[in-house]
Amino acid sequence: MGPSAPPRRSNRAGARNGQELRSYARDRLIESRLTPNAISMMGLVGNLVAAVLVTQELFFLAGVAFVVGSVMDTLDGRYSRMSGKGTLFGAFLDSTLDRIEEGIVLTAVAGYFAARGDDFAAAMCVAAVLFSLMVSYTRARAEALGVECKVGLATRPVRVVILSIGLIFAKGAGIGDFELLAPAVYAIAALTIVTTFQRVWHVRNELSGEVSGAKSGDGGGDGDV
Repeated sequence: MGPSAPPRRSNRAGARNGQELRSYARDRLIESRLTPNAISMMGLVGNLVAAVLVTQELFFLAGVAFVVGSVMDTLDGRYSRMSGKGTLFGAFLDSTLDRIEEGIVLTAVAGYFAARGDDFAAAMCVAAVLFSLMVSYTRARAEALGVECKVGLATRPVRVVILSIGLIFAKGAGIGDFELLAPAVYAIAALTIVTTFQRVWHVRNELSGEVSGAKSGDGGGDGDV
């Protein structure tokens, strides 16, 4: 037991130092003049760069740019909440840019497959874009109806991870002899289709339950309230 105690203290000290560093960075960021909208725009730039790099078949660099841009996408919402600098328009802009950015990169990937004559992979890119939008739309529409809708497999972080792996380990990307770009697109297309139907089914069940509850609660009333 004795020899193992120092590493535990070291691990605790390292964790504490890491938390202090994150807190310091967060406080300095909040005190800066940087706005959530600026972070959102940085995410857009990162994804535009990724799309351009895909057209040049520089997949590893495209993957890195896509990861950086996607990190900015996740950071802006958290920064908005922490800093108190968020606005209603900022939330709208963030959601809008998220949809644009994902579509831009997948469109560039579709162009790459089309240029190679791989029509099926290009079509799957279109399906991935369409149903990625549907995953987001079903949640937004459900929440407008008062139903929380975060169910499903292909949330945006999952899609980002899958596409990042596909880009970084694409054929000719420079990391091994892999070709994971097409499988990544197929996975996103399949998972987003499943998730769309999962969310439709979830909302149906939630709204059906509310209707049943409302009918059972109306039993003894005279209807004129």
